[in-house]
Amino acid sequence: MADMNFTGPDPDLQDLLAARPQLEMHAQDGLCLEGVPLNAIADKYGTPVWVYGAGTMRARYAALRDAFAAENVPMHIHYAVKANDHLAVLNLFREQGAGADVVSIGEFLRAAQAGIVAKDVVYSGVGKSEAELEAALCAGIGQINAESAEEVEMISAVASRLGVVANIALRMNPDVDAGTHAKITTGLAGNKFGIAAVDISYLYARAAKLPGVRVAGIAMHIGSQILSTEPYHLAYEKGAEMVRALREAGQSVEVLDIGGGLGIGYQDEPGLSPNAFAAVVRQVTNGLGVRLMMEPGRYLAGPAGVLLGSVILQKQAGKRFVVLDAAMNDLMRPAMYEAWHGILPLDATAYRSALSPADVVGPICESADQFANDRALPDLKPGTRVALLDTGAYGAVMSSTYNARPRPAAVLVDKGGFMLITKRQDIQSLWDGEIVPGPDQAPS
Repeated sequence: MADMNFTGPDPDLQDLLAARPQLEMHAQDGLCLEGVPLNAIADKYGTPVWVYGAGTMRARYAALRDAFAAENVPMHIHYAVKANDHLAVLNLFREQGAGADVVSIGEFLRAAQAGIVAKDVVYSGVGKSEAELEAALCAGIGQINAESAEEVEMISAVASRLGVVANIALRMNPDVDAGTHAKITTGLAGNKFGIAAVDISYLYARAAKLPGVRVAGIAMHIGSQILSTEPYHLAYEKGAEMVRALREAGQSVEVLDIGGGLGIGYQDEPGLSPNAFAAVVRQVTNGLGVRLMMEPGRYLAGPAGVLLGSVILQKQAGKRFVVLDAAMNDLMRPAMYEAWHGILPLDATAYRSALSPADVVGPICESADQFANDRALPDLKPGTRVALLDTGAYGAVMSSTYNARPRPAAVLVDKGGFMLITKRQDIQSLWDGEIVPGPDQAPS
């Protein structure tokens, strides 16, 4: 478990800050994101509240882009919308030059709403319905990554009916262990994703003859939160070998879509270096003569976000429990993946008290509603505000209204200021649209 099964000593305040240049602790203003005091945001909008740093996202995009430029590798970057689908985030990456990687028609329409044109969108995922394919093809989507023979046939039928040609890539499952959490590995033979390498050649030739389909190349994506270049090297070698084999068989291969999955540091460890990643891509694809595409998400957005919460109370029951107003319905990752997130009080004065172990939990009626177990933390009195770090990816997008809890507001920090980008959900909206049948109503 790459970021989840953390067994070392808890990183202290200085360790966490040293690994995160976007965060600073000021004696008076407390914890700041990109120079903006997080207490000021909580004062204005309350807690829990999501906060995203625009400068951090821009800097991480630039680091990835520049890493490929340094290796003289042209790379087309498509931001993985599933990581954080907020329109402000999508618009920011569009402004940097990114396209979008989507896995539903809802994500496709979100990308369009943010100004990303259809030709710059890649449609991935194992279960695209005919209605979704029709909508995407009518809009002129750039590429559809097909994940099965059955899907290729479906795309052909829909495109033929519409009188259009669908650009597709076949997603190859390279059977490579990404060395990450079992729930986010996608490139092993037992996973639901992609087409077995042994079946690619036949299906590529078959698809090339189908009406309404233009086969552009090969795609792959082996998992998420990958911290080593080794699995990438293994997978991309298999991808390059497949490109050569297809060409030797007389097929045209223009595109190699290498997916995403670049991991970040959740404790004080470094994430995957974009420079090391770009070097591997160059080594494997040098001279291959393909158009390279990739779909990063967590790497770009994860470190840019924090979730602010306030302490409701501390409870002693054989151990110390710190109960926050944020919960697993807001941030699901710890409950789903046993994920480790740094937790920092916003006020510098909190660190004057001695550290002691505490379980940090939320108010949800589930034992899994836990953000940290036996975490070394100072005394956190009721009303103390804390930041859960590195929640810019797979945070708000995975949230729910479980226990009838409205979703938090969201705020964007940029150029020394901050602005509201999502209003806190009104509690009455939780039951808007629900219908209670009257006593005389019978199902029709």
